[in-house]
Amino acid sequence: MITNDTIIALATPSGVGAIAVIRLSGENAISIVDGFFKSITKGKKLIHQKTHSIHLGHIIKEGSILDEVLVSVFKNPNSYTGEHVVEISCHGSTYIQQEILQLFLQNGCRMADNGEFTMRAFLNGKMDLSQAEAVADVIASNSEASHTMAIQQMRGGISNQLKELRGQLLDFAALIELELDFSGEDVEFADRTQFKELVTKITTVLKKLIDSFSFGNAMKNGIPVAIIGEPNVGKSTLLNALLNEEKAIVSDIAGTTRDAIEDEVIIEGVAFRFIDTAGIRKTEDVVETIGIKKAYEKAENAQLILFLIDAKAKEKENRIAEIENITQRFPNKKLLVVVNKIDLISKEEMDVLHAEIEHLMPLSAKNNIGIEALKEELTSLVNIGALSNNETIVTNSRHFEALNNALISISSVQKGIDLEISTDLFSIDIRECLRHLGAITGDYDVDKDILGHIFSNFCIGK
Repeated sequence: MITNDTIIALATPSGVGAIAVIRLSGENAISIVDGFFKSITKGKKLIHQKTHSIHLGHIIKEGSILDEVLVSVFKNPNSYTGEHVVEISCHGSTYIQQEILQLFLQNGCRMADNGEFTMRAFLNGKMDLSQAEAVADVIASNSEASHTMAIQQMRGGISNQLKELRGQLLDFAALIELELDFSGEDVEFADRTQFKELVTKITTVLKKLIDSFSFGNAMKNGIPVAIIGEPNVGKSTLLNALLNEEKAIVSDIAGTTRDAIEDEVIIEGVAFRFIDTAGIRKTEDVVETIGIKKAYEKAENAQLILFLIDAKAKEKENRIAEIENITQRFPNKKLLVVVNKIDLISKEEMDVLHAEIEHLMPLSAKNNIGIEALKEELTSLVNIGALSNNETIVTNSRHFEALNNALISISSVQKGIDLEISTDLFSIDIRECLRHLGAITGDYDVDKDILGHIFSNFCIGK
């Protein structure tokens, strides 16, 4: 990784717009721009200006004005990357953008790689690795919930928690390593009672963070909600009502939906990914059978299941049996029983349904009755309180894997303490735990391939 040259990239989306921002970073960023910038204030040189200052002038190419621009100057170390950074705000013409880029590429700059500005910020100590990864999550966030979690991580949510624990464990690790140097003298430098308390504390924190991943990953990528039920109960109609568009084909012919249809909608700042599935019934049709199998697979992978039943169809015993069957098949899923087509039954019949089915949601998808109440119920089933309480929530798969590995290592340490085995036998596990925790924040040596993979997911210019 070359980090001592000057890089340049378009920091705004490519294409025509009102303005475009071109970003440079590197030791020579200011002096390179200075060579082609003419301030409206005569004799003003960018290299002599204060950091965090903005200057109006022109970019000059071969003696002609290319564009009138605003140039922002950020001097090291007080910049995003920790290097000299210049941002040129020009008019949004694609011609102007490309002319400015080519001008500087021909005069000491090279095109930045994906995420290279943020990678330099990490390498220059402006942020740790988990915060750098959160930058990409902020850019990609498409809901209030995913944005909140990304901002929390970018501000050091998981970093601060892990650094404190890692620092305490590192202190004990140093004392235990010192004991090994005096193994023949039977001395203890590390207080075993305090060490046990720390190991218990680390185990508790790791388990809580690991448990948060399922929720965090769903909130980041959209909470999957499977809509299942028999044919013609109104699953496709419900999907269309939730999305407020004709996404799925609606027909009186049973078994119209053969494959899963899904789309996303944001409710109260939370993204829900609704999945319309094939109707569940006994059938000899090979294609429909495959669709039913997929329906069960989607339900298995969903966080919430909406089980639809027809308000008029079947006797009480059959309805109860259907609900019990789904509950037994998916015992660990949040299940919401939805009674559709309530516009076709009387109040007395509705009262009977309420009496026999606990916590049902009545609605008429066709007539848009009860849809808002269903949305409110869905958001109440999601633990968004964790977001408002600023709890640390893991959303990154790499962090999740490292936390699991750290838990395995610290559990081995705990076993060693409980069995009162020699310190040297579990000191390796302590170092492994430190390595896995450090890999999350970048406090431990991180493989260059891992860095390349992380930042390759960024857009160019960030």
